[in-house]
Amino acid sequence: MVNAFEYLAKPVTVIKDEAGLSKVDKIVLPGVGAFGMGMKHLTDMGMVDALNQEVLVNRKPFLGICLGMQLICKESFEFGHFDGLGWVDASVRKLKAAPGLAIPHVGWDDLKIKRQNCLLRGENGRFPDVYFVHSYYADPVDPGVVTAVCDYGMEFPAAIEKDNIFAVQFHPEKSQKAGLDMLKEFSEAGTHA
Repeated sequence: MVNAFEYLAKPVTVIKDEAGLSKVDKIVLPGVGAFGMGMKHLTDMGMVDALNQEVLVNRKPFLGICLGMQLICKESFEFGHFDGLGWVDASVRKLKAAPGLAIPHVGWDDLKIKRQNCLLRGENGRFPDVYFVHSYYADPVDPGVVTAVCDYGMEFPAAIEKDNIFAVQFHPEKSQKAGLDMLKEFSEAGTHA
């Protein structure tokens, strides 16, 4: 992730403790791994209260990527039941297997834009190939927060937006020009308001 922002010549700071969050203008929470361990890591670092303060109270633009998208949900059913940050009323659920499609979902897929937003500027309702690596997805109660979906034997939310909070299930840093364009939009604008 750092390399992608450096390639775009955008300043980036890796935050190692909660005090660092107050010193940045925008927050990106990337992630790879399991939900329970991700939440434990945030809790052990003392980041949960600091993230709530900076994103929900101070309304800093936030971008969650892959596991970062899932962690903003209310709960997850990955390897048990775990509470998330709860910024979006959503449950993290396992993708349903479909004939001929392997789980985890690994590879390139187009997105279908459901709602215009400032980060995914597709043409004709489509956003070009992006790269996925996941077995779980965010399932929001309010479909109005979903800005793009992907069809992988089932349609699942690939991008959500709520106020100053943006999140994507795919990896923009691995998604060539389309992903880099999205990261550039976030770093330059970060919010639609």
